[in-house]
Amino acid sequence: MLNTNALKGEIKRNGLTIAQVAAEIGISESTMSRKLKYGSFGIEEAEKLISLLHIADPCAIFFAD
Repeated sequence: MLNTNALKGEIKRNGLTIAQVAAEIGISESTMSRKLKYGSFGIEEAEKLISLLHIADPCAIFFAD
């Protein structure tokens, strides 16, 4: 299950907005918001987020309990 708060924290820590992150990974802001709400990022999107946001421990965000 996606740890939405942790992912949002990483976005903020990197000084980005949800709209900016969405554009960087190639989706619309509304799609990004929906994916955050339902935790439905695909593998390629997750890889892009990990790279873009320099996430050190992806498992803590994308495979949270």
